[in-house]
Amino acid sequence: MKRRTFLAAGASTLAAPIVGRAQDARVLRMVPQANVTSIDPIWTTAIVTRNHAYIVYDTLFGLDADLQPQPQMAAGYQVERDGRKVTIALREGLRFHDGTPVLARDCVASIRRWAARNGFGQTLMAATDEIVHDGDANIVFRLKAPFPLLPNALASVSQPAFIMPERIAQTDPFKQITDATGSGPFRWKADEFNSGSLMVYERHAGYVPAPGAPSLTAGGKIAHFDRVEWQIIADGATAAAALQNGEIDWYEQPPPELQQLLARNRNIVVEGLDRFTNPAILRMNHLQPPFDNVEVRRAVLPAIIQSDFMAAIAGDDPANYDDRCGIFTPGTPMATDAGMEVLTGPRSLGKARAALKAAGYSGAKVRLIGPTDILAPSAITQVAADLLPRIGFNVDLALSDWGTVIQRRVPREPVDKGGWSVLLTTFSSFDNADPAALQPLRANGAGAWFGWPSIPKLEELRAAWFAAPDAQVRKALCAEMQRVALDQVAYVPVGSYRSMTSFGRNLTGRVLGFPILWNIRKT
Repeated sequence: MKRRTFLAAGASTLAAPIVGRAQDARVLRMVPQANVTSIDPIWTTAIVTRNHAYIVYDTLFGLDADLQPQPQMAAGYQVERDGRKVTIALREGLRFHDGTPVLARDCVASIRRWAARNGFGQTLMAATDEIVHDGDANIVFRLKAPFPLLPNALASVSQPAFIMPERIAQTDPFKQITDATGSGPFRWKADEFNSGSLMVYERHAGYVPAPGAPSLTAGGKIAHFDRVEWQIIADGATAAAALQNGEIDWYEQPPPELQQLLARNRNIVVEGLDRFTNPAILRMNHLQPPFDNVEVRRAVLPAIIQSDFMAAIAGDDPANYDDRCGIFTPGTPMATDAGMEVLTGPRSLGKARAALKAAGYSGAKVRLIGPTDILAPSAITQVAADLLPRIGFNVDLALSDWGTVIQRRVPREPVDKGGWSVLLTTFSSFDNADPAALQPLRANGAGAWFGWPSIPKLEELRAAWFAAPDAQVRKALCAEMQRVALDQVAYVPVGSYRSMTSFGRNLTGRVLGFPILWNIRKT
């Protein structure tokens, strides 16, 4: 592939000798997966913005490595009135970066803004009569009916309920915030921000860690660095050379060719970011032709070969990906084989072409949007750009930087008015572990994730999942959800890959899951 050839040519710089780790032990320099073009984790679901937000914000509950919610900013919670009243008490000593105390009213405003955009939050609020603050330290949910998954909702990692000051949280959730004041372990240095080049964070001296050992987003978040620099380096070979030469400490997402070269260096660790794999999807715009027609959406399925998409991200070693990925993350409790024959049965480009013709497609332009500067979505977009024309689609390929992509996917207009038809992206393992957090599984039309499917049966099953009495019933409902989602092509799973990261061997204490900046330190 051209991408691999280019990177392999540039990687010759890795032969340069190591000149030593010049940076101070109290400074961490890393290359994130992409540029940050929005600092608002509620306005966008971009993973790089989510990662940025975990540096500067905290949450009432965190999710541990077993995907169980644990109190974080919360000291605990009390359930009364047969489950219809839940009171969450804040820990003492919590302060925002501007020195003001974190109060219950800040949390109430933050939860309301989050819930307007998050699928799990929308479900929680639909079950809520009222959410209020009782004094400065207590958040009170008055529920229409018991909602035992309330802590899970507030611990969601995919688009978390980050706590902001009330003055910021009152911003329209469909408008971006410009002030990233949080209460997390680091403070964002807006005065040093240079889009496309540098993001800087400094340790929040007033941060009070939660008790317990760190585990994913739960437990004590102890910052061992006074300063963190995200250095935006789009060229992989340049980033890898910087790691080799000691100019950076951590390269979040090196491509497969560079992983192999970096692994040969005894001073560099190359390992999985997470213990699970990351699902990837092909999403169609259900609002506009031609993908408003379910038969056109179904026509794509016989041509999907998940290993083709995954090899573009993770290389040719099958140990680095899963090519039998369904709606839910492989290996997690809700994963199922139900309905998977449409993706795992015999593959046929001819069958896809015939189905597209039978669906009445007559050559309407299909705009495929995708990035050039972020490894996984870029790689799978190129695979789709090759595949869709061979099925018979008239493809208009519109590539840009990732920041532009997350802006371009927002409009709902037709292609001839600047809209889009297809996009491909990836999610963290925990994002797709169950229906609560899985944003693209929402099928409530205008309230759904980009692509806006309307599939009432899927919404009914999702509602039943929340009301299910136990895990066995939830798993059975997930199997049926997968059958419906694949039949109606809410989106197309194109595989799941192991995201690899690389960093200097002198970094220790890394918490598995994503680029987590607490607990990690230099020896």
